[in-house]
Amino acid sequence: MDHDSAPAYGLWSLVIINSLVFIIFAFSFAKPQSSRDWRSFSAFSAFLVALFTEMYGFPLTIYLFSGWLSQRFPGVDFLSHDAGHLLEVMFGWKSHPHFGPFHILSNILIGLGFWLLASAWKVLYEAQRNHRLATTGAYARVRHPQYSGFVLIMTGFLFQWPTVVTLVMFPILVFMYVRLARREERDARAEFGDVYTRYEASTPAFFPRFGVKVHA
Repeated sequence: MDHDSAPAYGLWSLVIINSLVFIIFAFSFAKPQSSRDWRSFSAFSAFLVALFTEMYGFPLTIYLFSGWLSQRFPGVDFLSHDAGHLLEVMFGWKSHPHFGPFHILSNILIGLGFWLLASAWKVLYEAQRNHRLATTGAYARVRHPQYSGFVLIMTGFLFQWPTVVTLVMFPILVFMYVRLARREERDARAEFGDVYTRYEASTPAFFPRFGVKVHA
């Protein structure tokens, strides 16, 4: 890890560019339509803005823990961009942080999250257009693949660049997504009746049971 890198913060143009790129990218997959969709997407967008603000703008977490970090990891320039990958530093990985295990795991989770958003949207769009319940594709494994996708992406970013703000936001957003999912389930029961009851009984909400097929 290059500990002699120049300070890599105060780059507000990168904060804006990266936030817009990922928000627009997520929007192209999630395609929010209802007020509930927009609420979940807005919360996810706020998480991304908070993340990139610390990644390129102002390293609040580094400043808050600078004393402890300097004592625990002497010789590390925590104002360099590489050192912002705190998990790689704390676990002592000597490789470049972008090729370290936490960053690789982060990329896998983020990729899976976006793939889940994209595949779920196609199924949901067709189901809504035909006024039927979405039970195929990602919906054959979990009842709320969009929310699972958002959580996977956020988890991936936490492995890549943990911050105080995003760590606080994460459980709040997960709780919000669970509440939104419960409301969607009440609406679906009212609209589809026994069809949704059978689907709900055989399909987990957020975590798939592999090897189990849904019969709606």
